[in-house]
Amino acid sequence: MSQRTYHDPLHGAIRLDRQDRAEALAIDLIDTAPFQRLRRIRQLGPAFLTFHGAESSRFTHSLGVLAVARLALGQLERIDPSFAEHREVLYAAALLHDVGHAPLSHSGEEMFALRHEAWSGRLIREHPGLRDRLEASSAGLAGRVADLLEHGHHPCRAIKALVSSQLDCDRLDYLLRDSYSTGTRYGQLDLERILASLTLAPDGDLALHPRGLMAVEHYLVVRHLMYRSVYNHRLNIVCNWLLNRVIAEARRLGPAAVWADPIMARWLWDVADLDLESYLANDDLRTGYHLTRWREEGPEELAEPCRQLLDRRLPKATDVSDLAPAARIELLAEARRLCERAGLAPDGCCALQQRQSRGYHPYAGGLRLWDGLRLQALEQRSTLVASLCETIDIAWLIHPAQVSADLRATLALRRQQAESRPDH
Repeated sequence: MSQRTYHDPLHGAIRLDRQDRAEALAIDLIDTAPFQRLRRIRQLGPAFLTFHGAESSRFTHSLGVLAVARLALGQLERIDPSFAEHREVLYAAALLHDVGHAPLSHSGEEMFALRHEAWSGRLIREHPGLRDRLEASSAGLAGRVADLLEHGHHPCRAIKALVSSQLDCDRLDYLLRDSYSTGTRYGQLDLERILASLTLAPDGDLALHPRGLMAVEHYLVVRHLMYRSVYNHRLNIVCNWLLNRVIAEARRLGPAAVWADPIMARWLWDVADLDLESYLANDDLRTGYHLTRWREEGPEELAEPCRQLLDRRLPKATDVSDLAPAARIELLAEARRLCERAGLAPDGCCALQQRQSRGYHPYAGGLRLWDGLRLQALEQRSTLVASLCETIDIAWLIHPAQVSADLRATLALRRQQAESRPDH
């Protein structure tokens, strides 16, 4: 068939036609085994344990990024028709930007200490299914796509910005998609208005027309709220901590004590020497199967965190973001003492998880407004955006339910004491 249609819940019918060279390439890339593997990689990792609808895949997201990229490029082509020459590299980059993801997406990167950008680049350069299709379309295309995804290198600044920037096609799709799947309705964006406001600055980089200012402000607020309410949700942080514990315990115990099939054995104890075949053979299905086997057959220190995850008996998490770093450490020590008193091993029960979040990074590919006369940084024009530049500390103290009452009583007392100090 010369045409193909993917019916997407967000973007409607995504139609591809082999009569178009770039769309023919997209069809060929979608049909490769590395891209089909993305059906078996959850977009939001273990977030389905918190948001029951969060079951979408990296495959679905990558098709959505292609849909957004086509619309964005169409806008730029209306400004400068020569942008049509970038279709192949943009479509390929949009589709393959996540092809190197480990199982459970970003959680897998933490668990196995890998970077999906590096693996995406390697797969594009070395996997015959991807490399040969790209090279058949245009000589040197595989290297150009890999360099764009892995290193952010491309001679056209606007194309680079569509692939990786603070308003790239990836972000525009995942915010819409993750909001849809998790049921967080405030995650809706005015995608049409944002894309219609795309323009070119005098230096050739991507810019925004001022008429799209409010839509972009809304987008940045949405992104900020999604990080606070979904990506950094306390139960997501707990689940990621448990997954990291599982892998760390399996590695510590070693192959003599932990069953693993040959693929998982390489991921656990030979991850630095993973070949392409072994990398692609691991996905959410294989990792989930190992979690199940370890729950049933593994040593207790490995079986228990697997039970907590699979049976959703998650530890508690107390918000200690308002405490100074030293006070957080003191409270962690108190949690450990309480665990020991309750007969629990504190190393497997307690942890302090700290992160930083910022709604907007003005100096990390900051957005600019261009009306044809004046080029202006977005945060200079918008006080709302300027307020999102502030870094927010996030800290959660993870602990067993058995010590919750005593621990939170201690925390309440310390907060009361801090508020009563004269210099408070």
